[in-house]
Order: sequence, then structure tokens, then C-alpha cells
Amino acid sequence: MPERFDLSSEINPTFPLKRRDVLRAAAATLILSVSPVSLAAAASIVAVRVWPAAAYTRVTIESSEPLTFNQFLVKDPERLVVDLNGIDLNSELQSLASKVGDDDPYIKLLRAGRNKPGTVRLVLDLKTQVSPQVFTLTPFGEYKHRLVIDLYPTVQNDPLLALLNDAAKPTVSSNIAKTPENKASESKTAEAKTPDSKENKASEPKSAEATVDRSKLKVDRLITVVLDPGHGGEDPGAVGPSGTYEKTVVLAIAKKLKALLDNETNVRVVLTRDGDYFVPLGVRVKKARAVNADLFVSIHADAFVRADANGSSVFALSEGGATSAQARWLAQTQNNADLIGGIKIKGEDPYLAKTLMDLTTTATINDSMKLGKAMLGELGSINRLHKPNVEQASFAVLKAPDIPSILVETAFISNPAEEQKLISEEYQQKMAQALHKGIKRYFAKNPPLAKTRIAQS
Repeated sequence: MPERFDLSSEINPTFPLKRRDVLRAAAATLILSVSPVSLAAAASIVAVRVWPAAAYTRVTIESSEPLTFNQFLVKDPERLVVDLNGIDLNSELQSLASKVGDDDPYIKLLRAGRNKPGTVRLVLDLKTQVSPQVFTLTPFGEYKHRLVIDLYPTVQNDPLLALLNDAAKPTVSSNIAKTPENKASESKTAEAKTPDSKENKASEPKSAEATVDRSKLKVDRLITVVLDPGHGGEDPGAVGPSGTYEKTVVLAIAKKLKALLDNETNVRVVLTRDGDYFVPLGVRVKKARAVNADLFVSIHADAFVRADANGSSVFALSEGGATSAQARWLAQTQNNADLIGGIKIKGEDPYLAKTLMDLTTTATINDSMKLGKAMLGELGSINRLHKPNVEQASFAVLKAPDIPSILVETAFISNPAEEQKLISEEYQQKMAQALHKGIKRYFAKNPPLAKTRIAQS
């Protein structure tokens, strides 16, 4: 007796069909009834990246189309499970396991497998308890759609991030001396007293400082300098003609500068990042304020559409417009760092958002200009100055309302000759020495006002 099938109301259930016809009809029926999730299976994973760091580990999954996901934590042992909907397992996802090193602080093992049709399950075996942030980013620059998994430790080991996460306290200055990093730095002199919160409010205007004769001041406390190597992780910054990443050379210069400043008996140095990982612009500012910084120096390597552009530059914040079209263009490109590197916007606290929107006081900008001029005086001895004056524009990373802040463009990485300088250990050391001298020259003429006095014996 011939086989009979009831596939749909449009196919006569009593009409005998050959098996191949049945299969064709079944395929047509499945195509007509496919769900939106199945249609999304056309999305493909084009790249995966893992960025381990002491502060947190980031996993990035880049896809041709937007991804939806579900996540949950599993105990005993600690695991994070992320289900990616609308994709199939491919070689990129299968390569994730090989991208996790033994030295990753938070991930022990990462596995990817097909959970069900149209869903790939990622299982992250963890080394410790984490507070994960999983979010998506829309295409920007050279990146397509991205899903980001940030693994922050529940108990923060990074002393700066631990301070930042302590949102319940109105001031973090009383905790600074308790961190291992600060204890090591302060052992070079003496133990610092806790600052009086009434005399050290971050929002206190600096206009009164303009009347102080700073040349007669004697510095009897640690000076805190925050060095900010630009970009990092997902955000490489500018890329030179031979493929040199800005994020790499500026971190090398910052570490060399830190080593020089560490030799000063009354200077404490803090890096906003000490490895190849992404730090949002607002967090860079917030880190500087968390340690009551006296100075903030953001280090970059310039780029321009013309390959012959060359020289070093120094920028400060502007209360109004930019001082040149180039300054405006540069500020826009640097301010795009958060879009490139990727941050969870909803996670930003209102205080930080307000800080980034507020214009700094005139007194702070004046101090920034003085610092910038001191820097230009030293940079001119090792490289041509692109502009002889300190330029100004609305850089988000310079918007700490109470910290003199500058952005130094060490050279044009887009210029083939200057790119070769930037990858040279010798030039990196010369640049660090010039920045070191500029900082010392600034403080010689502008001693910082008292914040934390050294305990008297």
C-alpha cells in the first residue's frame, strides 16, 4: 500500500506521494513557518577576543548581526553560562577555549557548544566569584555588532576600583592609606594622616587658590600624579602605517615615566591602566579623583589624515570652543574611545555623569595651561613642536573639576618616520624624561596646596 502523509491542509492526505516529494513539501512548510529566532541564525560570529587583566577580564564576541542572549551563574563550582541566540557554532566560537591563558585571573576554562538549534551555550569556569556585566554594542568604526562579557571580581583586588565601587561613602580619601599600593608608596616618607573631609571636598571651588602665593609654599606631603596611557584592549587607538598600535607605545612611555617619578621621594604615581585592557574615559577621571590627584597626564600618539603631519603637542580643556580645527577633530576622535572600547552606559553612576558634563573651574584650567607650557618647553628639546602653544578643546578625559589635567600627543603615529621613533626604546625613554622634567618644572613654580599633611613625629 502506498505511503500517505498529512503535511498541511494544502496537501491532500489521501493522495499518494513519492518520498522525495514529501521531503520537498516538508522543507517548503518549514521555510514558511520558520520563527524569527531561526531567521536570525543567518548571523555569524566573525571574531572573538579575550582581554585578561588584574582589574577584570573581558570577552568580546563580534557578529555580523545583533545577538540576543540569556545569562545565569552556577555555584559549586563557580560558572557563568551565557546562551547566544540566533547563531550556529562555528570555528571562531570553537577557538574561544584556546584564547584563555593559564594566567587569566578569573577564567579557568571557556567552552562553547550547541545547546539547541539556533542557540550556542558558552560556559565559563571561574577561578573566583565574579559580578558579570553582559551587554551588546552597536557597530562602530571597524567593529561590527559586539556582545561583551566583563568579569569583575566580587571582592575587588584592584585598590583603585575597590575605592570606586564603594559608592555608599561620600569620600574615599580616608581609605587611600589602607591599600597595598598606597602603603608601598607612602613608606618612602611617612604615614599620611586622613584628610579632613570638610577641608577636602571634591566640589570645593578653587577660585580662592588664585590669591595664594604658591612660590612661598613648602610641600610637606606626597604629591599624587596620575598617568593615563590612552586607549587599551578593544580600543587600539591610532594605528601606524606599519601596524603599530597607539595603545602599546603610550603604555610603554607611561611605565618608563612612572619609573622616573617613583625615584622622587615625595611623589606617588598611579596608572589608570597598567596592561592591555580597556578603561572607560569616565573611570579614568574617577580614578584620579579617588586618589586626590594633584596632576593628571593623559599620554597619546597623534594621528591625522595627512601622513606628513609631525611633531609633539599638548592640549588642555576648553571652557568654550576648540582653539583650532585640529584640536576639535582630535577631541572628537579621543572622546569616541568609549564607543570603540565599549561601556555599559546604564551602569554609569549619576555623579560621574555629572562630573563629565560639568566644566572645570577657571582656576584649574589656568593650572592646566601652566603645566602644558612647562611640558612644551621640555618636549621641544627632543622633537619638533606641532604647535608652539598649548591648544584647548573639550576632551572628556580632562574634565576632572579640581585636578590640573593635560593630554600629551607624543608624536604622530600616522607619520612613518615618527612611528619608527615611537617604537624605539631610546625615543620612549627620551619622551619619558621630557615629561618627567616638565612635571618637575611645573611643581617647582606651582607647589600644590595642602591636602594631606605628613604626621609630625
